[in-house]
Amino acid sequence: MEMDTQRRGLFWDVQAGRVPPPPAAVTLGWELVGVDPEQGTIEVAFQAGDQFANPVGVIQGGFLAAMLDDTLGPALVATLPEGQFAPTLDLHVQFLRPARPGRLLGRGRIVQRGKEVCFLAGELIGPDGRTVAVATATARIQTVRQ
Repeated sequence: MEMDTQRRGLFWDVQAGRVPPPPAAVTLGWELVGVDPEQGTIEVAFQAGDQFANPVGVIQGGFLAAMLDDTLGPALVATLPEGQFAPTLDLHVQFLRPARPGRLLGRGRIVQRGKEVCFLAGELIGPDGRTVAVATATARIQTVRQ
């Protein structure tokens, strides 16, 4: 994927190395696979380590929810100009099947974008290509206070 180093804003500044990645994204093993700001879509990968597993050896749902939040949010944030961010107001996750430690693929998209409130959706896919969880979210575009 070719990186657009001319774009500015929180998402693009992290991708260009102008600012460090968020610690939560580092913990989740977040990796950009592809992004299309014009379409409002993103594809990211996560490295679900053994430290994310519950007592039966599958990834604990809170980590999957965090991965989905860190998929859907960037789909919107990648479209925002410098000085704006879009915190999640609501996140609804449905767990479809167990996720094992390893690489998980997140796909997110903007469903509808308003002036402030935006609706997002996406899924998390396991190494076998099967969807492990889906989510919808509501986010609110706002100006970042320095």
